[in-house]
Amino acid sequence: MDAAAAAQKRKRAEQEEEQAATDGLDVLDLRAAKRLLLGFERRLRDNLEARMKHPDDPARFADSELALHAETDRLRLLAGAPELFPDLVPLGLASSLSSLLTHENADLAAAAASLLADLTDSDDPSDLAGVQALADALVEANALDLLVHNLSRLSEADPDEAEAVHHSLAVLENLIDLRPHLADLVCDRTKVLRWLLARVKARDFEANKQYASEILAILLQNSPANQKRLGQMNGVDGLLQAVAMYKSRDPRTTDEEEMLENLFDCLCCVLMPLGNKERFVKAEGVELMIIIMKQKKSAYSSAIRTLDFAMTRFPPACERFVDVLGLKTAFAAFMGKIPVNKKNKNESYQEELEERIISLVASLFGGITKGSRRIRLLGKFVENECEKIDRLMELYIRYSDRVKAETERFESLDLDDLEMDDDERYNRKLEAGLYTLQLVALILGHIWHSGNSQMRTRIELLLRQNKLTKDDVKEILQEYHDNIGDLDGPEEKEKAQGRTKEIIAALS
Repeated sequence: MDAAAAAQKRKRAEQEEEQAATDGLDVLDLRAAKRLLLGFERRLRDNLEARMKHPDDPARFADSELALHAETDRLRLLAGAPELFPDLVPLGLASSLSSLLTHENADLAAAAASLLADLTDSDDPSDLAGVQALADALVEANALDLLVHNLSRLSEADPDEAEAVHHSLAVLENLIDLRPHLADLVCDRTKVLRWLLARVKARDFEANKQYASEILAILLQNSPANQKRLGQMNGVDGLLQAVAMYKSRDPRTTDEEEMLENLFDCLCCVLMPLGNKERFVKAEGVELMIIIMKQKKSAYSSAIRTLDFAMTRFPPACERFVDVLGLKTAFAAFMGKIPVNKKNKNESYQEELEERIISLVASLFGGITKGSRRIRLLGKFVENECEKIDRLMELYIRYSDRVKAETERFESLDLDDLEMDDDERYNRKLEAGLYTLQLVALILGHIWHSGNSQMRTRIELLLRQNKLTKDDVKEILQEYHDNIGDLDGPEEKEKAQGRTKEIIAALS
């Protein structure tokens, strides 16, 4: 027997010994886990050597790749022992798996992504420390960059590679769930936002498009940096293109419905920065949302929510809304004339929709302060014998009763036991509907401030009928004034308080 054959025989014997040591194990101890990792790294090294020796002869390294694939699958045993990860990370667990993501054989890269999805997925709090240790090591080993690179090189026309894309997205989701700050980091270091945007713009629906929409929504939540990044890469227009596919049709499945909700979540998140509101108006987003509302499909409420985000503290969107004849559509919703479908039979859905449309009308009054547009807006409250003022008062009474009931409830309890300070009391009232009540009061105040005698007479009549006075409305507005925050800066806070003071003075 020559030396090469003898070496090969020894290698096979070692492999058989390592496999025998871990075969049949349901729970690993550290020693067995180390043997598993050692076996994997040996197969990885053997394969790399075979590829370097015979780069043009795949038959010469095929066996080593089969062995590596099998050993990668065996590493799944580690998913049941995350408490061992802190001991395995210094031995190369994260770095070795990250390097496999770059393997020229897409099947092996896919196997690595699938394995990492298993290893980083944990809902058990007791496993958290171990999985976080692995997550930190993966980031250190550039796994984020390699995962995103994989997304670009995999062809989803191949079912196996499409599955690998799904697993790669799962790893990203798991890592961000473990370390939320990675949402900013991965977008700063990679082109993941660009890839996801292109993916959700694809016309045909399938599982990975749905998953891409979910990951995009996760990356945009609570991340002003990512919201701005997406806007700068024409992302507002891209998202509008994606939702435009549903302007005249409903999703066909629950998964497709979930994807559409994700897309609208993305759109609302990306509308937080002022610059993206401008892009939304330029891309005719206001017009698209009005079309969706008129079509009365399942995206109806999502369109209202998007308009609410776009028009809040942004007068150009309010002006465009009036210019493209959005008032008729908005006030139909304000009067409760909403399309009937399986979603809006849900009471919480109806309540959210009602609160959104109230917020939208309040934004219109805040954004359109003079001129013909203001006259058209106020004119809506004169139509049909001031029916919209009647509706406004109906909403005022309903939300006022809810807030009073909540206030009486916690005032009847032992406040010493509750340890409730003023901020907590205020937050409890907000949860009961105080903010919506404040917006209704604000709209009433704007109407009164207009000086129109017909509308003023109607408001006074309705207040008397409900045993209320203008002082009750002023009290709500004063509390609103006192709690205006400075999220948009001290200058904006001062302006908002100044406008509210004017309305309170007009009611005196």
